[in-house]
Order: sequence, then structure tokens, then C-alpha cells
Amino acid sequence: MKILVINGPNLNMVGIREKGIYGTRDFNDICDYILEEGKKRNLEIKLFQSNIEGEIINEIHKAYYDKYDGIIINPGAFTHYSYAILDAVKAVNIKTIEVHLSNIHSREEFRHKSVIAPACLGQIAGFKEYGYVMAMDALLQLTVND
Repeated sequence: MKILVINGPNLNMVGIREKGIYGTRDFNDICDYILEEGKKRNLEIKLFQSNIEGEIINEIHKAYYDKYDGIIINPGAFTHYSYAILDAVKAVNIKTIEVHLSNIHSREEFRHKSVIAPACLGQIAGFKEYGYVMAMDALLQLTVND
């Protein structure tokens, strides 16, 4: 199973920024953890990070042509206003799960709403990097049950 893991703006600064919210594990360690957990599950994982909305959209479109089975996306702040990413996820019709390191529902009011979630199978928030593993397992289960 091929899964694309997309991380949006400022996630490359995890471990440096707001450690009380995002934790102290740096972005490269989180990426290594995701790859390791994917390997344990016999998944082909591609990691992608960008601070640029258009690059994220292009990567989602590319996932369609490259025949990915699933997408795990942490859209960062784009979660709350990127209708363009919403449309891209809807366009490719690939099983997608939205992940957030922090519990967005316990933070500022503007973070409570995701405009991307309606195009996703579900949303996982507040479990730090383990959320990516939960999303992998969910994609595996949902694919087996198809």
C-alpha cells in the first residue's frame, strides 16, 4: 500500500517552535518515526513538507497519477481556510485522513474548524506524532474492509 504523508506550513519547525504545544521531538525525528512505523506495516511511505499551498496541491494531484492508496495530511494553518486544498483532496478521490499534532479543539477558537475535514475519512488530533501511526492503521483497516 502506497501512502503519501503531507505536512504543511511551519511543521518543519516542530521541536523548535512552541514546544509546550508541539513537543520537543524535531521534525526529522518525526519523519524517521513515520517511515519506521510504515516499514513495520509493509507500507510504502512518501513524505512531503511544504510551506506553500500550491506545492501541497500539486503533490495531492501527483498522488492521483502516481496511484497512491492513501493520503495522511497535516495541513497546519491551511486547515482553517484552504478551500483549494479541500478541492484538491476531493478531486483526487484518494482515502485521506487529516492529522494534527496538537488538539486543535482545545486551542484558539479559529483552530476549531477544519475546512478540509469534510473531504477526509476522519481527523486525528492531539496525539503528537502517534497520530500519523493511528492514521496508517486506519487506512490499512479501511482498505481491508473495502
